[in-house]
Amino acid sequence: MSTLANQLVIAEREEVARGIRLLLARPLITERTDAAAFDLVRRRKEPLLKWFDYTCGWSLVVEPRRGYARLAKVRTTADGSRPARRQRSGRAPFDRRRYVLLCVAAAELLAVPVTTVGLLADRVARATAADPALPSLDSASRPERMAFVDVLKLLESFGVLLALDGATDSYVESADAKVLYRVDTTLLMRLPTAPIGPSRLSVPPDEVPLRFEELLAGLVRERRYGATTADGTTDEPAAASDAQRNLWLRHSVLRRLFDDPVLYRDDLSEDELAYLNSPTGRQILRRSVDQAGFILEERAEGFLLVDPDAIATDATFPDDSSTAKVAALLLLEQIQDAPGGTTPEQLVAIAAGQLRRFPRWAKAYQSEDGAVRLADDALSVLRDAGLVHRAGDRTVLLPAAFRYRVVGASAKVSDSAEHVAGPAADTDEAGLL
Repeated sequence: MSTLANQLVIAEREEVARGIRLLLARPLITERTDAAAFDLVRRRKEPLLKWFDYTCGWSLVVEPRRGYARLAKVRTTADGSRPARRQRSGRAPFDRRRYVLLCVAAAELLAVPVTTVGLLADRVARATAADPALPSLDSASRPERMAFVDVLKLLESFGVLLALDGATDSYVESADAKVLYRVDTTLLMRLPTAPIGPSRLSVPPDEVPLRFEELLAGLVRERRYGATTADGTTDEPAAASDAQRNLWLRHSVLRRLFDDPVLYRDDLSEDELAYLNSPTGRQILRRSVDQAGFILEERAEGFLLVDPDAIATDATFPDDSSTAKVAALLLLEQIQDAPGGTTPEQLVAIAAGQLRRFPRWAKAYQSEDGAVRLADDALSVLRDAGLVHRAGDRTVLLPAAFRYRVVGASAKVSDSAEHVAGPAADTDEAGLL
């Protein structure tokens, strides 16, 4: 093979690996928001389709003319670590009200290629008023308008809505604001990734709360695995063939490995562990990791994928970009010193101590209940990173937490009285597990 051919093969392999990691981090890539990433995915469409189907059983749709690529990830367990977030500063997660408005607004947008913010608000208000289970949208209320704007801005970030005239934020100040939108209904229909549509699980409304977990599992049931249920078990011993069972084992393990910060052996079933320990399973694991451009760290307790270019990283830790992440690192040090774990009261006391020590740091938490909120937010960071878990009433470290060690803390005060940095911590990798 010529030198030029070798270079082309290497370039393609590197681009495919980059495309995999881009899609893992952002399952929806549009030409309007990231032209370079979309162009790469468009050019390497075929190998990307094959990799995601073989490795994870996920479908990838690339629409060059419509300018979007959508990776349909399917999870078999509920995961609240990646909520929809408000596009305003702070990027707070959506609450229940915003999720309700998002679903209703999306349903109403399917019928209109062009709309205005006022007309859409009226449609949503009528739809919510007609459903006894939903509180009606009150456009006269500023908090309600803020929630509605958060929904619209999220849809704008997806590329579903395009403001042709006016600014969405103006609706917060006045219900009479004029904003004209174009709606991409095709992309809107690509947003849900559940294999089974909710409308196919029709049940009486009063039964939904009682059967919620059952209905949720039904949405992610995939027929390609035979009668395999959402948790990997089968309704009857002979319901799935050996080939379907092996396919499920491959996909269930690799989905979690490529989508979560760390995969612990204790969280795997006996069959999943047996698959990973088999020669075929290990070969597929290592080949898939190499094709995606990751580095595999394997220890007795589990597995961790490291992206040397941080392309697939949607959240970093340690990271001083938010108060909660700085507090999480400091809490981690205290939990390390408590072999039996720490109680909620102890964590709140630690957070309160940090707030007293740095009175001009974490201003959003310098209130009566600030220590409680800071401890909760910091724990959420640690749980999402796979570093701690709850054991009874205590927070206990998971093995991956021992790769971090706090070696110093200091307060940095600038000459300006208006800018004060909080506690800064240096970290040292002490091995994975």
